[in-house]
Amino acid sequence: MTTKSFTSTFYLIGGQHRNVQPFSDEDASIETMSHCSGYSDPASFAEDGPEILDEEGTQEDLEYKLKGFIDLTLDKSAKTRQAALEGIKNALASKMLYEFILERRMTLTDSIERCLKKGKSDEQRAAAALASVLCIQLGPGIESEEVLKTLGPILKKIICDGAASVQARQTCATCFGVCSFIATDDITELYSSLECLETVFTKSCLKEKDTRVVGSASGAGLQVSALLAWTLLLTVCPVSEVKKRLEMHFHKLPSLLSSDDVNLRIAAGESLALLFELARGMESDFFYEDMESLTHTLRALATDGNKHRAKVEKRKQRSVFRDVLRAVEERDFPTETVKFGPERMYIDCWVKKHTYDTFKEILGSGMQYHLQHLYNSAAFKARTKARSKCRDKRADVGEF
Repeated sequence: MTTKSFTSTFYLIGGQHRNVQPFSDEDASIETMSHCSGYSDPASFAEDGPEILDEEGTQEDLEYKLKGFIDLTLDKSAKTRQAALEGIKNALASKMLYEFILERRMTLTDSIERCLKKGKSDEQRAAAALASVLCIQLGPGIESEEVLKTLGPILKKIICDGAASVQARQTCATCFGVCSFIATDDITELYSSLECLETVFTKSCLKEKDTRVVGSASGAGLQVSALLAWTLLLTVCPVSEVKKRLEMHFHKLPSLLSSDDVNLRIAAGESLALLFELARGMESDFFYEDMESLTHTLRALATDGNKHRAKVEKRKQRSVFRDVLRAVEERDFPTETVKFGPERMYIDCWVKKHTYDTFKEILGSGMQYHLQHLYNSAAFKARTKARSKCRDKRADVGEF
């Protein structure tokens, strides 16, 4: 199964346009707040999520509240705008609201754009997180392409802005990777996205002769997000481009294994395992010249007993690097089973694992719901197609 066919199970395709008036602090909110006075506090909705409606209301109630939150993204208060963004994001992550967002795609995109441009760190993070789930709901197609066309340049600017909040840059890097993965149709744009992310995580990589990693602990989260987003995009590149990027960056990643940050060490290890998988998929006899040094480092991390590291940190690291070591040395992957309702999905390679983990990180517990919904949709379509074929056969027999 190809990467695209695996990931396509996450998407439904379609959409239409809708306009919204430009944002202004002066005119934003007397009318908006008056109109939305009947809605619950968006901050509480952002914390509780739309699950409360499963008990107290209906789909119509949810959509009514979401319309209010969309209006509140225009509010004068940054706190209110942020809470509204988070409320919408939580709803889209937890429910399939495809038809609802199709009618409001342009409005949502404009709201996200304004908040990314005008907002500070927390608001930018909330806006970027919403952009991710918006593209996931829309799926591959012209609608998500237009979302990325609007938001992509702004996300790039924030990611590469050294004066911007590190936390905002981190969330924007994840968002940019996911949205590009879903929506990029132009191969040159895909390469441009890779280059943007490379400028971030390669700053933590030293030349081969060096033994330590340059970079502050506060920026580790940004490095992790940029590296994982880059790795995700690499899985959908043509073979020729994958080879080119491996030649440029493969030898740099092992230096990240010495980072003081456990998440960066793990991200580097899992990325290396995936890159080995891609490289061996292209060339079965792929040879890495520093294999002995690399496996020594991986084995040390897989059995790390450093007294200065927390127990939970060591346990997490050892578990991951045992699998990474198996991938590098034995070309093996421990198949994982994901259950959603009565169904199961098998993840049997690093590419699939990375794709699944990325979407799970964004959707959280809503991942199960999305998988079940899409599985049911696919099953319904299959049954409909089968019944149609059966009717066609009966018709043919009747005519004969």
